[in-house]
Amino acid sequence: MTPVPWDEARAAAYRAGADAARAAVETPLAEADGLTLAAPLVTLTDLPAFPTSSVDGWAVRGPAPWRVVGRVLAGDQAAPLADDGTCVEIATGAMVPGGTEHVLRVEESTLDGELVTGEPRPNPEWRVPGDEASRGEELLPAGTPVTPGVIGLAASCGYDAVPARPAPRAALIVFGDELLTSGPPGAGRVRDSLGPQLPGWLRRLGATVDTMVGPVKDTLDAHVEAIRTAFESGADLVCTTGGTMHGPVDHLHPALAELGASYVVNTVAVRPGFPMLLAALPGGKFLAGLPGNPQSAVVALMSLVAPLLAGLQGRASAATRTVTLGAPIPGRGSYTHLALVRLEDGLAYPVGHVASSMLRGLSRSAGFAVVAPGTNGDKGATLPLVPLPMMDGERP
Repeated sequence: MTPVPWDEARAAAYRAGADAARAAVETPLAEADGLTLAAPLVTLTDLPAFPTSSVDGWAVRGPAPWRVVGRVLAGDQAAPLADDGTCVEIATGAMVPGGTEHVLRVEESTLDGELVTGEPRPNPEWRVPGDEASRGEELLPAGTPVTPGVIGLAASCGYDAVPARPAPRAALIVFGDELLTSGPPGAGRVRDSLGPQLPGWLRRLGATVDTMVGPVKDTLDAHVEAIRTAFESGADLVCTTGGTMHGPVDHLHPALAELGASYVVNTVAVRPGFPMLLAALPGGKFLAGLPGNPQSAVVALMSLVAPLLAGLQGRASAATRTVTLGAPIPGRGSYTHLALVRLEDGLAYPVGHVASSMLRGLSRSAGFAVVAPGTNGDKGATLPLVPLPMMDGERP
């Protein structure tokens, strides 16, 4: 099997996800955080919907002094000012009465009995309808991830619910008799480091993780049963670790054949991360086969699973940004090299401890610099960066 070029593999994974994107569900705002807009967010009214005072003070008409004829608080329906020489006390956020010529700040005014004096500022101290957006204006496109800020904007526009694509449901299966699930490694057995970390990466990519199974015994029957059970539990995507080669205890390929799967991508020309795969199963389900080596598994996750999940959620294809190298990074011949880097003073630097089996470098990296096949990353070169998905407030 000839490995698929890395950029083509990512594109194929995204197309597969987009073709199987989840149907939109009308979702209450309180439940929409982390989902994806399935339609553009369009204003239902002007923003603001009525003239709104920006300050506490006095809405005045005509020349000073002004006689106080009332008060307007936020939430009140303001009656017009009918006569020159009159004013109403007004609160920040309150509706500005018709006929108002100025809003005088309270701290720049003097109240003597029922008369107000002061010098209004020349610029209006209120927001006019449509100042932020006009009715029917598109504020956000379909495919926008829903954040608390998006929820607040939707509420300000008058929405109680938005059409959103539900988060894909993921399951994780760890293969390998040699793995320990607790305590220090030793006596020929290594600690499973993927089972604890992959759910966090998947959640950062927009999936929910409902099921985790393993370590699964190195038999074909155990592989088939674990995969079938994961899909029957409702998973849209099953991620497996290990077993992607064709060795004596690598049963993933035969299990996929028994389950009627077809390959979207089978091996990718990338280092580290070889071999990885993405398969489609009946009913719009997917299985991502990640290598057993920890760093290679994360490379596979960002190469195939990230674009697949973006497509399933109706989001834009997983984009890269660019970075400038502060130190050289060697290429990997005919393979794309995904090199872990840290960011410092606006430059990207390679980190140490980046063998396929190591996680020390990953733990302090911002993402993977992409060194194209047949090239090297020279100091000062500008390269694409595949950023690791971070939660708010996290720093690499």
